[in-house]
Amino acid sequence: MDDAQLLRYSRHILLPELGVDAQQRFADARALIIGVGGLGNPVAQFLAAAGVGTLTLVDADSVDLTNLQRQILFDTNVIGIAKVDAAAQRLGDINPEVRIVRVAARVGDAELAPLVATADIVVDCSDNFATRHAINRACVGARKPLVSGAAIRFDGQVAVFDARDRNGPCYHCLFGEGDDFEETRCATMGVFAPLVGIVGATQAAEALKLLAHAGNSLSGRLLMLDALAMEWREVRVLKDPACAVCARSADR
Repeated sequence: MDDAQLLRYSRHILLPELGVDAQQRFADARALIIGVGGLGNPVAQFLAAAGVGTLTLVDADSVDLTNLQRQILFDTNVIGIAKVDAAAQRLGDINPEVRIVRVAARVGDAELAPLVATADIVVDCSDNFATRHAINRACVGARKPLVSGAAIRFDGQVAVFDARDRNGPCYHCLFGEGDDFEETRCATMGVFAPLVGIVGATQAAEALKLLAHAGNSLSGRLLMLDALAMEWREVRVLKDPACAVCARSADR
């Protein structure tokens, strides 16, 4: 690490829980961010600013005028441009040392498997259950830690599912695929702009802690935020011994 890098990252290096060793882990790390919308914007911005070496951004959409109320990497000048391209440009301005890999496509099981296999941390910033379950299956199969977030209206959720812990739950343990959950999206229900920043920043914090081997992660816990009351609630999440995803994987 040269003098300029020591200065750039000095406020992390000064933290005894991080220091030079953690900063080097950030530099060597590969983070996969799926979804470059309201949650993916702050996640990508914080990970880039922190010096995470490679960020792979996955999103098939282009920037729309309705995104600008909450998606803080974008401005009016990039409307119509692919989100991964607009985000890569902005992140390069924030930290030119970070390598940005752009995947402007919708991803399912086949596409996710190689992307997850080469990542050190996976951050789910997607907006639908089908993609979340596909990401979870890939993370369990590759035994990669997953930081999951969701935000709609004034309600947010953050959790960590660490497949390296055979006794820990996966996303499917909490939200079974095929369960009768209402699929709600901000395009029809609305979303409070600062909420995605709060949830995304929390996801970024969990991702950096996992990469740094610092503190205690949210593995086995679900945080739920009511932004109208600004109240957090924590729920313990247990492994489902009959889970169709992680129980089968643990037997291998």
